[in-house]
Amino acid sequence: QVQLIESGGGLVQAGGSLRLSCAVSGRTSSGYVMGWFRQAPGKEREFVAAVRWSGGMTYYADSVKGRFTISRDNAKKTVYLQMNSLKPEDTAVYYCAADFTRGIISKSPRAYDDWGPGTQVTVSS
Repeated sequence: QVQLIESGGGLVQAGGSLRLSCAVSGRTSSGYVMGWFRQAPGKEREFVAAVRWSGGMTYYADSVKGRFTISRDNAKKTVYLQMNSLKPEDTAVYYCAADFTRGIISKSPRAYDDWGPGTQVTVSS
């Protein structure tokens, strides 16, 4: 059984930084694509960023481009989301997700097979 465990969330002031981590365990392979999504209260889950394990191709939502950086460590089977210049509107529960079947970077939550429990990020103004 696959387990995705996020860490690194917390409370930060606007303009600050946080780094989220997502460790993949329970499978011999780490999958094809890892994504980060977020969900604020009363809103739908939205795409933040994604990275392919092989080759490292990345893709970002326009709202975070230039502020957030997604990266991966193949040996540790861990994906990171470095978040800089945080804004109050970045406040949400952040989820990592893994695609083990399609291999195509997608902004749709339906393209991902497994999800972590989420980690809260709160940005104060």
